Amino acid sequence: MTAFLFVTDLDNTLIGDEKSLKILNQQLSQHRENYGTKIVYATGRSLFLYRQLTTQQSLLPPDALITSVGTEIYLNPDNDIFNSEWAEIITPGWNRHQVIATAANFSELLHQPTSEQGLFKVSYYLTEPRAEGVLHQLKLVLHERGLDVKLIYSGGKDLDIIPQKADKGLAVQFLQQKWGFDGTNTVVCGDSGNDISLFSVGESRGIIVGNARPELRKWHELNPNNYRYLAKGKYASGIIEGLDRFGLIIC
Repeated sequence: MTAFLFVTDLDNTLIGDEKSLKILNQQLSQHRENYGTKIVYATGRSLFLYRQLTTQQSLLPPDALITSVGTEIYLNPDNDIFNSEWAEIITPGWNRHQVIATAANFSELLHQPTSEQGLFKVSYYLTEPRAEGVLHQLKLVLHERGLDVKLIYSGGKDLDIIPQKADKGLAVQFLQQKWGFDGTNTVVCGDSGNDISLFSVGESRGIIVGNARPELRKWHELNPNNYRYLAKGKYASGIIEGLDRFGLIIC
């Protein structure tokens, strides 16, 4: 047993099965105390909604928090100030005002609540039947206007427009370099389209929980590898199953 970097999405990945979450929390807490394992939550939620969640769920205090689909990193989640190094990395090529002005031309896009809009993220609701055509056209127009961005669509309804140099996976890579972890001692966990980036950077061990969304399952089938595991168990139960398979925590 040695220290590893544990990174997980929250909604429908870590959260969803209270009994299994309690067991996993005990295992991770003990591993962190004994070996120095780092715990990171990587969520699409804003800091505001993350804090709201902590009043509803029993979550371990993380060593770092990645919010807003990887656009903000908090090394002290109790502090409102996100990491300035990461902000400097993702800023080039980002123009929030122009992104909003461009998206305003697409009537299919509905603004998400103000709490979910960030300095480096613009978020909309987009229904699945119209998504493919709208995303293709929107991407073309944004790039024609010289905006260096990426579009992340997940859950059949959520569209996030963020800087090209930002996402959950790249944020994890930033923390790996800061803390001295590599793919062999990093595990990432997710369930939906906005978690694809977690599994796309480097060779981190990946756990896809058994209740994963169709878009992530499809991506997994098209991009197979031997360091990613599709669990049978759902939510935290699937994470425990994956950690055992990778020999990171012995159940």
